[in-house]
Amino acid sequence: MQTGVLKVGDVVLCGTSYGRVKAIYDTLDANKQLQEAGPSMPVNITGLDTAPGAGDRFYVLEDIAQARELAESRSDVSRAESLSGSSPKVSFIDFQQQLQDGTLGKVEEKVELNLIIRADARGSLEAIEKELGKLDHPEVEIRALQKSVGGITVADVTLASASGAVIVGFNVIPDENARSLADDKSVEIRRYDIIYKLAEDIKAIVEGRLRPEERVVELGRALVKTVFNITRVGAVAGCYVAQGQIERGCRIRVNRDGRTIGDYGLDSLKRHKEDVKEVPRGMECGIKLAGFNDLKQDDVLEAYRIEEIARTLD
Repeated sequence: MQTGVLKVGDVVLCGTSYGRVKAIYDTLDANKQLQEAGPSMPVNITGLDTAPGAGDRFYVLEDIAQARELAESRSDVSRAESLSGSSPKVSFIDFQQQLQDGTLGKVEEKVELNLIIRADARGSLEAIEKELGKLDHPEVEIRALQKSVGGITVADVTLASASGAVIVGFNVIPDENARSLADDKSVEIRRYDIIYKLAEDIKAIVEGRLRPEERVVELGRALVKTVFNITRVGAVAGCYVAQGQIERGCRIRVNRDGRTIGDYGLDSLKRHKEDVKEVPRGMECGIKLAGFNDLKQDDVLEAYRIEEIARTLD
């Protein structure tokens, strides 16, 4: 369990499997039967119609008919993909490598770099479109398949998977379902908070000059459950780590209502009033950000670090 509470009798959807939970057993003690399971508890359940695949996420739904319909729909999609084969996905690095290797197409024909662009406001979209319009290359055509305002959705990932596109987000984040689907389908999501950096990356890739010297490593996500304002300290957020882990020395993106509102250094990380090096998924912790005291309940905090990497393309 990661979030919420699972109870006997709940309707569960897991991959292409569904059913009603008939029994819950403690994974660490197979003879111990439970009535419910909360976050960070490993349990075994019975009641699904078929055995799900390893790594499939499961969700509790209200209606068994809805669970059956979704499971059948997923099964149809899985069957179609297995018959047709999976199409190769494209990342910025892959695209540049293929362009330099001459494997994207004939030199006399233009190849296409497909993008799906999501931004926080209409003005941002217009600015991005203007910058991309300045880019010109004899062998590469940049195509924006979709440009819209708002967070990155499952529909965006589905379109990117079908068209071999890269999703570009400006000051927006993907929702949980979109994250999961992007991982499953190996769709690249590139996120930016500066328009000229976005344009520079795309210009560099089509000119064969992309040299990433830094790599953003996503560490984890935490949900703000409550905020304490402490005299001479500032705002300290009581958080639940929903994914990955939070590490000392990382940076934190603050997301509110599906939008990134700021990026700050992690000032302190505590658990049970003690400073700690890291807090893993399923645990609660106290987080204070450097230079930001306007945290609110339900804010999503994304932890990341930047790694220096060697240049690999000449």
